[in-house]
Amino acid sequence: MNAALTTTGAEVLARGVTKRFGVRGQPVTVLDDVDLRIAPGEFVSVIGPSGCGKSTLLRIIAGLLDADEGSVAINGEAVPQAIRHKAMGLVPQTPALLPWRSVRDNVLLPTQVNTAANAGRNLLDVDELLTSFGLGKDLRKYPRQLSGGMQQRVAIARAFVFDPPVLLMDEPFSALDEITRDQQRLGLLDFWQSNRRSVMFITHSVPEAILLSDRVVLMAARPGRIAEITEIDLPRPRDESVFLSPQFREYEIRIREGLRRVMKNAQD
Repeated sequence: MNAALTTTGAEVLARGVTKRFGVRGQPVTVLDDVDLRIAPGEFVSVIGPSGCGKSTLLRIIAGLLDADEGSVAINGEAVPQAIRHKAMGLVPQTPALLPWRSVRDNVLLPTQVNTAANAGRNLLDVDELLTSFGLGKDLRKYPRQLSGGMQQRVAIARAFVFDPPVLLMDEPFSALDEITRDQQRLGLLDFWQSNRRSVMFITHSVPEAILLSDRVVLMAARPGRIAEITEIDLPRPRDESVFLSPQFREYEIRIREGLRRVMKNAQD
């Protein structure tokens, strides 16, 4: 994957983010005073037990949910302005492709929404972008004709069509089998290392988080908050050989121990 992207990453800054949901008529705090900064061009994975609020935090940053307290800024802009400027690309857990549109037309869809914001933008060549994702021969195919891994590549390509400085990924490989998942995350790693964007990546996989990230953020639940942050000081560029590194194993042990602690505390 080596599409010719030009935009550099942008800073993502969340301060004091708190979110509550009503459960049986009572407010439940899902996120409590969360501070998180993603530097321009940094890859940050967020990991934690189910219910810790990691996907909720991503949706607040993406503008899909409003925080009850706190703020989020993308390169100093409030989220609504960042959305208007199409500064963020979102890859959901499932590809969410429209079955009646071809691969090419699914990737073009964001360019046909809010067309007033397109003026003067650097829209990537869709055919070239899809070719860089290994889909150059599949432009006219429909989602039903693609494997799960190929569908997810289409969703990632769609998120990049506006050349956004920020990419938000919510467990994009969770529905894939392990072999396909390995292929997809190595492809994403190669793509990101060639074209640095600021990435927030939600995952339940500790090895995946270590392989991809500059930092791994561990969240605790009840209420959701940041418990630990681990700096991943492994040399780049990386490939699958990193799994054999003793340092990789040390990071894996440290993060798994942190997960056990937060899960035990949630049960106490």
